[in-house]
Amino acid sequence: MKNSVSLQLHVPEPAARPGQAPDFNWVKVPAAGSVTRPDISVEPGAIREHAYTLIRVLDDSGDAVGPWNPKLDLQTLQRGLRAMMLTRAYDNRMFRAQRQGKTSFYMPCTGEEAIGVAQAMALDHRDMTFPTYRQQGLLIARGWPLVDMMNQVFSNSRDRLKGRQMPIMYSSKAAGFFSIAGNLATHFPQAVGWAMASAIRHDDRIAAGWIGEGATAEGDFHHALTFASVYRAPVILNIVNNQYAISSFQGIAGGERTTFAARGLGYGLPSLRVDGNDFLAVHAVTTWAADRARSNLGSTVIELLSYRAAAHSTSDDPSKYRPADEASHWPLGDPIARLKQHLMALEVWSDEQHSRLAVEVDNEVRDAQREAESYGTMGTDEHHSPATMFDDVYKEMPWHLRRQRQELGF
Repeated sequence: MKNSVSLQLHVPEPAARPGQAPDFNWVKVPAAGSVTRPDISVEPGAIREHAYTLIRVLDDSGDAVGPWNPKLDLQTLQRGLRAMMLTRAYDNRMFRAQRQGKTSFYMPCTGEEAIGVAQAMALDHRDMTFPTYRQQGLLIARGWPLVDMMNQVFSNSRDRLKGRQMPIMYSSKAAGFFSIAGNLATHFPQAVGWAMASAIRHDDRIAAGWIGEGATAEGDFHHALTFASVYRAPVILNIVNNQYAISSFQGIAGGERTTFAARGLGYGLPSLRVDGNDFLAVHAVTTWAADRARSNLGSTVIELLSYRAAAHSTSDDPSKYRPADEASHWPLGDPIARLKQHLMALEVWSDEQHSRLAVEVDNEVRDAQREAESYGTMGTDEHHSPATMFDDVYKEMPWHLRRQRQELGF
């Protein structure tokens, strides 16, 4: 039988385009403290609603409320604030360095600092992380040297990766930071596989992986959830929903119809949706998932709702696909400003202290940059010799490659 109406293809459209007024009416923000905190042994189906609501701890006054309040001590709160501010200062200087021609490429995490920092602080420093290129806060919160990170960005003579990775694709086994790849979805099955291996060895370390909401539309995401569910891998599977996969808004990946956390429900995994700009909520949810993994109860899917306030990268112009002032209208605010407000609500912080800390972290980044630049930047001669191009690639380098290297004078 012929259809009575013509078929039409639905193509998701963002709420606002350049030149239009920002519109975040679709973001439903429940009251802070209104979501229940279940026991880590809960059956996933019993907390189905947690994949559709939003776990929040900080209210509009900066007070920590509700059952998810992690009750962190003052030192931890201040350490978290400093790490987030240091991450932003680092991003700002590296972004400018690219504009000055000192490196070819950079990607900031502006507006998403609470994710990398709070999650790093909630995990054990021995746990293995499989990040995307917007979790530099993991390294910074774990105390990894800024100079080492900058050496990689500049691909200079002190770059431990010897110029073989794009700038910002860090790697550090010592810091439990797996090598970043531009194809984000690959990190999820790698994280699950590492966690499975840890369980097979009867180790006590868990893994955590990160993926952008856009990459959840790729097959690797679903492969990872299948293995995580079947084998109860001790891994935390984080989906960072920052609204844009480069220039494609989150609806293109399926966010228009449901939440990204809800995708975990079909695999029988507990799925939580959290305010990604709330340092305390991110810390609490990550701790819950980590405790579950360490108790042999399996994996957890976490959607971290946030907003990419800056450009996707130094190669991107967000004014081409979203309103210029959209970031200022994001209903969940700025993670640094919100933690600052919380500390001030506790009457242990002031604007003067905050200003001093801002100068302190900027000076720290400036000094690190000066040292890193002394080892070379793009356009200078201070780089690894081409003679090292096959180092760490082959256990025994083939004879024909040795000969080719010799013919080149190396």
